[in-house]
Amino acid sequence: MTVKTRNYIYQHGTLGGLMQDLLEGTEKIGTLANYGDFGLGTLEGANGEVIILDGVIYHVDQTGRVTQLTGDELTPYAAVTNFESEKQFFLTNVSDAVVKTEISAEISHNLFSAVKISGTFSHMHVRVVPKQQKPYPRFVEIARNQPEFSADNITGTIVGFFTPGLFQGAAAAGFHLHFISDDRSFGGHVLDFSLEEGGIDLMELAEFRQNFPIKSADYLANEIKLEDISKDIEEAE
Repeated sequence: MTVKTRNYIYQHGTLGGLMQDLLEGTEKIGTLANYGDFGLGTLEGANGEVIILDGVIYHVDQTGRVTQLTGDELTPYAAVTNFESEKQFFLTNVSDAVVKTEISAEISHNLFSAVKISGTFSHMHVRVVPKQQKPYPRFVEIARNQPEFSADNITGTIVGFFTPGLFQGAAAAGFHLHFISDDRSFGGHVLDFSLEEGGIDLMELAEFRQNFPIKSADYLANEIKLEDISKDIEEAE
């Protein structure tokens, strides 16, 4: 797989910040379109799941409703890249575990990689974090009571990233995946799935660009401690 040095992942905020109840929106979600056309995130107050696909920004709320965002909505955490497939293969009748194993054999575990899985899913199981109000609770507490949704025989696309273990805290080490159906009626943060048939497209990334919410007093004052949030990330993701 050829690594193109201009390829990068651009991230606003950190997942560790979410884990430590830093859920205030600190950037317009549409701003990330300046840095990529493919990605994921959430909105202020951990409001639902964001999927960015082909430059269009979608949002799934806690009822499961999918809408297209204007770009003015605020986000505490989102990550994007300009997606160009560098490696593609096809799989049929496999579990999510098999898909991840096959992907892991194709990428370096020391690099970020963008992951796109498009096809027909015999089963798709997602969750959607419900919107919170101040004072914000810890994210892991929210995740323990999140709505979950399932669909069978659905066509759509999984959008996400693989993060090296070294960057646990900045993002979620391993796979972080969101899904949206082809008819844009179903989506969310992927919990598990079965792929009937589909194509897996991968792109390794040469750079990780981290943007911090430097105008957020809460973010600047609330030190994020990895030992406090690492287990929370593993449980919530």
